[in-house]
Amino acid sequence: GVKKFLSRCKAVGVDGLIIVDLPPEEDSELCLPAKNYDIDFIRLATPTSDDKRLNTILNNASGFLYYVSITGITGAAAATKESVQPELERIRKKTSLPICVGFGIKNAQAAREIAEISDGVVIGSAIVEKIGRGESIKEILKFCKTLAEGANSK
Repeated sequence: GVKKFLSRCKAVGVDGLIIVDLPPEEDSELCLPAKNYDIDFIRLATPTSDDKRLNTILNNASGFLYYVSITGITGAAAATKESVQPELERIRKKTSLPICVGFGIKNAQAAREIAEISDGVVIGSAIVEKIGRGESIKEILKFCKTLAEGANSK
């Protein structure tokens, strides 16, 4: 059940949850109970989230907002500063939450550019691709270091 899940999350140090398939209309299921455990509920916004939907998304969001920078599947396209910046400006008018950007960020240069306009960068598919190609842990960690250096050089 929810109470047992949240209790275990808190016990092992979970700070926040990203549950992509649980819409804001169902906040009573997990989002609101998570607040009782001081666990943030991170919401996702996309380029197709209009202002009305954005208000709904932000209603009980906490921790940070995860902005999905591209439409389509993760890893398929590249996020650009030029396409993301206007959306972040629009979102910032509606929330004081930090905004982290993910999807379409594949290398240190892209991480640097997105970090210049956001509060954080989320990278997953680029790392998963390396794992899928059978690259060594050492190679993957070296890649992650370049991503972190890119994001932190803003």
